[in-house]
Amino acid sequence: MRKDILRRPLVTEKLTRQMEAGHYAFIVDHRANKVEIRKAVEARFPDVDVDEVRTMIVRGKVRRQQTRRGVRVGRTSRYKKAIVTLKPGSEQIDFFSNI
Repeated sequence: MRKDILRRPLVTEKLTRQMEAGHYAFIVDHRANKVEIRKAVEARFPDVDVDEVRTMIVRGKVRRQQTRRGVRVGRTSRYKKAIVTLKPGSEQIDFFSNI
């Protein structure tokens, strides 16, 4: 099992509301599958039991910048997002304990 499957947790306003229901989002390696993501979450947080893993590829957005020499066009990078649902009796993950 690769150690770099879980890149970082994804924390947005919508996902913060969903954390109360046991849904957590991570940015993961684009080559990882659902089984590897489940094992990586359970290894990183030993007290949690994963019920379901949903994955999606988030496409990079086009960004434009106006300069004196004209318009410069670039893209943000794409990434793979995994939404992990925990079992009802499982411990919750606390991302904010180290702040």
